[in-house]
Amino acid sequence: MENNDKLTKIYQDIIKDPLNKDLILKGFLPVYQAHSSAKILIIGQAPGLIAQNSGILFKDKSGIELRKWLNVTELEFYNKENFAILPMDFFYPGKAKTGDLPPRINFAEKWHKQILKELKEIKLTILIGNYANKFYLKDKMEKNLTLTVKNYNNYLPKYFPIVHPSPLNFRWHMKNPWFKLEVIDVLGNLVKNILKS
Repeated sequence: MENNDKLTKIYQDIIKDPLNKDLILKGFLPVYQAHSSAKILIIGQAPGLIAQNSGILFKDKSGIELRKWLNVTELEFYNKENFAILPMDFFYPGKAKTGDLPPRINFAEKWHKQILKELKEIKLTILIGNYANKFYLKDKMEKNLTLTVKNYNNYLPKYFPIVHPSPLNFRWHMKNPWFKLEVIDVLGNLVKNILKS
């Protein structure tokens, strides 16, 4: 996962963090992808149970859809020199009544900053879903995620806000056909150009 001493130390510090002790005792390890040469950063929500157990993010139907949106192969996606992937929490947060619990509030604040200092080649950060967009865009975010995604141009060249690629989002896509008709091509072309550079 890590390819320099600082990234390795951060990984070890996450494991040693007392706030993660109960999760480590369950046999969980932090799930994220970080390499100092990565060109594109993806910020997501938190690993699901499948990702937590496998140690691989987006190895599911959401990942298949996301790779279509990005216009990349699975091999390109998991090439750590192409993509870094930092969920808002690196551990499965547990089950809620509907779906999973949200990521812990202070996790990204503590660990993302440290990792991002080592990712000096990032040309674009893709923000997936409400948690990532609210955290990174703060008061620059529109009044909701839909409007933020619709106005993605306002956040370029640094950020590209998108909705979660989960199949459960089908109702949102039915209400917002412009996303797949307009936004996806822009995103895919942007990613392609960055990876070629």
